[in-house]
Amino acid sequence: MSALQSSNVTRRWTRASILFAITVIVLLGMVFGLSYLGHEVYEAVTEGNGVAAIDHPVLDRAIALRSPALTDAAVGLTLLAGRVGSPVLTLLALGLLTWRRRDWTPVALIGATMTGALLLTIAGKSFVGRVRPPLSLALPPYEDSPSFPSGHTLNATALAVIVGYLVLLTVASRLGRALAIILALGLALGVGLSRVYLGQHWLTDVFGGWLIGTAWALSVIIAHRLWLYVRSSDR
Repeated sequence: MSALQSSNVTRRWTRASILFAITVIVLLGMVFGLSYLGHEVYEAVTEGNGVAAIDHPVLDRAIALRSPALTDAAVGLTLLAGRVGSPVLTLLALGLLTWRRRDWTPVALIGATMTGALLLTIAGKSFVGRVRPPLSLALPPYEDSPSFPSGHTLNATALAVIVGYLVLLTVASRLGRALAIILALGLALGVGLSRVYLGQHWLTDVFGGWLIGTAWALSVIIAHRLWLYVRSSDR
């Protein structure tokens, strides 16, 4: 190996190390920050002040708006983002984008995003341990895991953001981009609202899901952009 080649390899490894370090710092900061936010939300709710003043009136309003048609729509959205629907939706998006791009970028990004979203959901629920709304106010399908954050919302939001990013990279048509992004974001919004409507979550659980899901997906996007920068600078 020539001195020039050796120097190029050293620079690549240096850039890769910096990329890895930046990504780890961003993700660790996000995890600790959101864990603290979750704790503060829980404290506010248990003390009956702050954001707790939002949750009960919103749930009461959602219950007052219930109708057969809205209930069917809310249940459909919940099932779409549930234990069965979410993996199917993820695989569908992954398959379509991989077929369109003819590379492994969607597999890497969607895989990392959804794996991290699942782990953040489990960690957040374990850390905060918030109690769900009373079962007497809820509609099926019922859940018994801790309330914060809303896992359905978090996963749907993370998937919506990463799919939106991949669509922007992949689809040339402005109309196609707009329709795909509107559909993805509409799904994340609808799933979150359906969780409150069904009495399965407080509004602040849903806000937490939107926030954490977006932050995690953006962290994956940042890591991907840094990786692209390092790769392009080596050419």
